[in-house]
Amino acid sequence: MTMSRILPGPLLSGIAALALIAGGAYAMTGTPEEPGTGSSDWAPRDKVTIEHPEWSKDAILYQINTRQFTPEGTFKAAQAELPRLKALGVDILWLMPIHPIGEENRKGTLGSPYAVKDYYAVNPEFGTEADFKAFVDAAHAQGFHVILDLVANHTAWDNPLASEHPDWYEKSWDGQFRPTPWWDWTDIIDLDWSKPGVREHVGGAMEKWVRDFGVDGFRADVAGYIPLDFWETMRTRLKAIRPVFMLGEVQQTAFHFAAFDATYAWDWHNTAKKVALGEADPTAFYGYYAENESLWPRSAMRMTYIENHDSNAWEGTVEENYGANLEPITVLSFMGEGIPLVYNGMEACNVKRLEFFEKDPIDWNKGESCTYGALLRDLIAFRKANPALANGQWGARMVKVETDVPQKIFAWVRQEGSDKVLALFNFAAAPVTATFADALPASTYREFGKDESVTVKPGDAMTVPAHGYRLLSTDTARSSAPPIMREEG
Repeated sequence: MTMSRILPGPLLSGIAALALIAGGAYAMTGTPEEPGTGSSDWAPRDKVTIEHPEWSKDAILYQINTRQFTPEGTFKAAQAELPRLKALGVDILWLMPIHPIGEENRKGTLGSPYAVKDYYAVNPEFGTEADFKAFVDAAHAQGFHVILDLVANHTAWDNPLASEHPDWYEKSWDGQFRPTPWWDWTDIIDLDWSKPGVREHVGGAMEKWVRDFGVDGFRADVAGYIPLDFWETMRTRLKAIRPVFMLGEVQQTAFHFAAFDATYAWDWHNTAKKVALGEADPTAFYGYYAENESLWPRSAMRMTYIENHDSNAWEGTVEENYGANLEPITVLSFMGEGIPLVYNGMEACNVKRLEFFEKDPIDWNKGESCTYGALLRDLIAFRKANPALANGQWGARMVKVETDVPQKIFAWVRQEGSDKVLALFNFAAAPVTATFADALPASTYREFGKDESVTVKPGDAMTVPAHGYRLLSTDTARSSAPPIMREEG
């Protein structure tokens, strides 16, 4: 007889309910379920719902500080530099804010681009809307994508919203407009993101630039200060217009689920500076990469940057921050997991902190004497030639290479199919020889910067120069790539 024929209805329902509460782990027959065949509650579910645009697969970011990028500081002048950027090999052009700058409580003579007076207009200092549209069109014609810096957290004091909708702003304890708490951002006042009107106004501006000007996405200033649901809403709305790429100035995993393709790797940047200046040994990177692999979504692109507008202005130049280890740290930023950034002027060996509130053009006159610029170009070419080094889920995981000198040599392998990349880094002032503990690095490679073959066998030793690196990839992967003739130094 079946249980349903001998048990009263209410008692049967109670037993069934208990079975459901138990998650289906105990069937009505009294037989435990086999592991792996029970409730779908235990099936893994990916929280990431966004899809990266295909063109971001191996993309390199390039940040343009329009005011300082050229002597003229205009869109037209920047447009003339596009062929040079194409030769460098970068792909996504990130323009710092292009909007009119507030005059009330302005800092310096020209003010901060992050004190926005009108989200729907362009700064006349840079040109007209037609000039900007011409820049975007020319960039697209040459194969670039363009993203705009969006400053959603705050506006200039004299943004018309402050007088037309004062209730759209946060207030201080005494009811006055207030800058972002704790910071010295006295030239701006914070919007109140609990107000639907704020969301509609800023979101509408984002849609305008994507729809009417062909912009390909945004870099979101202090993205973590704005509610995550706004960014997720905008990702959906913008995708309905065109595929977009979103970079958030934030370091939180949840922002990758349905909003941003890429976010800042502040922990990497800070660790890199400490290791470069001898304040920590290479094992300091272990914590970052362990968390990157175990905590962050597989598809997350974390921006491993050497320099950007903030670090250059407020932390120091690349020479100040990395000293003799600038080159190996740069190689790591391009070859490890993450999406690299070139800040304008890096390729010209800019050695000054660019003024933030004044006109201070980059000096582009070093020419061929700037070997660092050649390094950037060659690293980009190498990266694009090796599928294992691609962004997000397209690229391979970094696997630590065990050696007898882990506190002196940072080493790893990334492998995707037949494409294998081996990298070793030495941040010390003397050469270091490392002996491999197992067969992971074993293969035949071609070495970056040297047109020669290198065979690595289990147990072999390899010497890495002072303040240097060894970067190798399998012959199969390099066969179609242009030769890189730069000698290691």
